[in-house]
Amino acid sequence: MTRAIRIEPSILSADFVNMEAELRRIATADAVHVDVMDNHFVPNLTFGPQMVTRVQAVSPVPLDVHLMITDADRWAPGYAELGAFSVTFHAEAAADPLALAARLREHGARAGIALKPGTSPDHVLENLDAYDQVLVMTVEPGFGGQGFRDDMLDKIRTVRAAIDAAGTGTWLQVDGGISTATIGRAAAAGADTFVAGSSVYGADDPAAAIAALRTAASAASA
Repeated sequence: MTRAIRIEPSILSADFVNMEAELRRIATADAVHVDVMDNHFVPNLTFGPQMVTRVQAVSPVPLDVHLMITDADRWAPGYAELGAFSVTFHAEAAADPLALAARLREHGARAGIALKPGTSPDHVLENLDAYDQVLVMTVEPGFGGQGFRDDMLDKIRTVRAAIDAAGTGTWLQVDGGISTATIGRAAAAGADTFVAGSSVYGADDPAAAIAALRTAASAASA
């Protein structure tokens, strides 16, 4: 059975000075991926709740907030309270991932958990019903524009097999180096939700880039 394909451009690659216009350029996407970095969990600093609130107010598509921050247990629920469609925290940054996921759902957000390239998915796979989304990082988090890591394909396959076996309907997201040249490999391995930054915002026509990514992923996952 063909899986539904979702394309989520990352505003990390957008023009921050013209954010509202940049969001309108990706109105055909399924969501906008909002990377929150604190310069502690990753060596980069982006923005926090105030910026997310403004993006939420003007975005034509739902917000998928990806928290690359320390002490996720404390801070993640606040982003759900802002109205984000989905909030993803890192397994490496949460003291009690199951309790945190439950709190995100209580606030009305989908609960996602992210795994850095070196993190085993085993604990997540034992509790798939607690999560609405599993994000397999296909680069080290912190910076856009990195190359896709093919050594993450086996992890994607492992997570996909577990989701299918559990029947939870959990979305399997990949983030890092996604382009028309790489999305097919990730989709064939089992991913269904794709974060793309420079391959969308670096294109002359972001809508056409989104369509091309969707077509390539759909063909590979069929």
